[in-house]
Amino acid sequence: MNRHDGIDQNQEKDWIKVDLHIHTLDDPRDHLDYTAHQLLERARTLGYRVLAITLHDKVFDRAEVFADAAAMGILLISAAELRLEGADVVLLNVQPNEIEEVRTFADLRCLRARRGTSLFCFAPHPFFLLGSSLGERLVQEIDCFDAIEVCHFYKGLFDLNRRARKVAAAHGKPLLATSDAHQLAAFGSHYTSLPRPPELTAQAILQTLRSGPLRLTCPPSSWRDLFTVFYFVFLLHPLRKRLRRLRGN
Repeated sequence: MNRHDGIDQNQEKDWIKVDLHIHTLDDPRDHLDYTAHQLLERARTLGYRVLAITLHDKVFDRAEVFADAAAMGILLISAAELRLEGADVVLLNVQPNEIEEVRTFADLRCLRARRGTSLFCFAPHPFFLLGSSLGERLVQEIDCFDAIEVCHFYKGLFDLNRRARKVAAAHGKPLLATSDAHQLAAFGSHYTSLPRPPELTAQAILQTLRSGPLRLTCPPSSWRDLFTVFYFVFLLHPLRKRLRRLRGN
């Protein structure tokens, strides 16, 4: 856990848990088995106050889920994980019509210029070995990002977050811990904590993410975690994808 100095221990209860990178059954690309409502129930049990469901190339906009989250005391921020020029980025507080215009990093810069501080963009799992991570391009496009994610997938000497931390320090970007959950059991161990704002709004959360202080809870993966990720990525997910394709035919 990373924590900023100068926080009175008596203020512990005034910190809230947030997870800003989560996938659900609604995802158009990944084939998952839990619903947004199941996610909300687990989040309420675990004491989360802010979530972002980050579907691939699609903004989660089911009004009934936002209403249910609000009834639970959870702020659900509209978001999406976009693939731009072969690399993934996460946008927070974005609308469906806006992501239709974003296909390149140049497009993202234009959107950021229009939206200002009401839009937040972070680099997910930037040095992860699989998928469409930014890699060294993170530095080339660093002006597009407000923060950098600490990936949950690391253990011992295998820690690709070292490079993410170095880039964040060199460019003055905050680090965020998220679950990037693709299985419901994976949600709950990795998250960011921040001081409770006077009002629980998207703008207040984004402002705190930029200015801090923040605490990261991101323990290393257990051997079981590593096995579960490999099982999902290389066996379960490809099988679900194939079955869905066959059913579609």
